[in-house]
Amino acid sequence: MKSLNNKLFITLAFMMGIIVIASNYLVQFPIKYYGLQDILTYGAFSYPITFLITDLANRAFGKNVAKKIIYIGFIIGVLLTFLVSTNYSDIISVRIAIGSGTAFLVAQSLDVQIFDKLRKNKNWFVPPLISSLIGSVVDTFLFFSISFYQTDIPWFSLALGDLMVKILIALTMLVPFRLLLKTVKDASHRKKVFSI
Repeated sequence: MKSLNNKLFITLAFMMGIIVIASNYLVQFPIKYYGLQDILTYGAFSYPITFLITDLANRAFGKNVAKKIIYIGFIIGVLLTFLVSTNYSDIISVRIAIGSGTAFLVAQSLDVQIFDKLRKNKNWFVPPLISSLIGSVVDTFLFFSISFYQTDIPWFSLALGDLMVKILIALTMLVPFRLLLKTVKDASHRKKVFSI
């Protein structure tokens, strides 16, 4: 049973790191179709999955283990972003890496706390929806202001477009959350609790 808990933990932590890396790369590319280049980047579509991962970890293991997954995701995602995709001669690229790390840690930690406070709500969708929505707002404005404030990039309109997509995806992520709920509940009801 403990190996199943370990497998779920490792899977969630690995997925977190991969999503952060992909999102940090994709945020550099505005969507150039239908006049969306000033309001949306490709990163808006992948990043909200991090909130699903955090909420599943929180439901399966509780807030302390969910925080460990956030830290592992941070280390994998942000360090690899600094090592692989950051162009140190381009200040915007450096600011993206710093903005990503800061926004990620603050928003994900907030998501964990809010989800944990709402955990006992009788409606299964309330904790992941509220925590993801609030986390998305904080993440979006921290990331875009740190990364692009006082540049010629239209950061505020990009932040609003990004936030609208994150809200849509937060609603959509309720479907996989509900489908995976039984799996994570099974993990949380096992007698041996995962710890590292």
